[in-house]
Amino acid sequence: MNKHIELVKKWLDDPNSVTKKELNENSAAAEAAAFAADAADAAYYTADASEADSAAYWIKKYEELAGEFGEV
Repeated sequence: MNKHIELVKKWLDDPNSVTKKELNENSAAAEAAAFAADAADAAYYTADASEADSAAYWIKKYEELAGEFGEV
């Protein structure tokens, strides 16, 4: 499982379980990994709670796509 996705899922379940610093670091690391692996835009998340719907959408999209390739 993708550790960046897992952290965002944890945040979606309980926003207080992850610090803003962890989310920012996760975002930067996920972005770097996405560029390095030519991954989908699913790695681009911010710590802003207003983007929870967008984060949830991209997690679902990631899981659908990864499932098609046997990665989930």
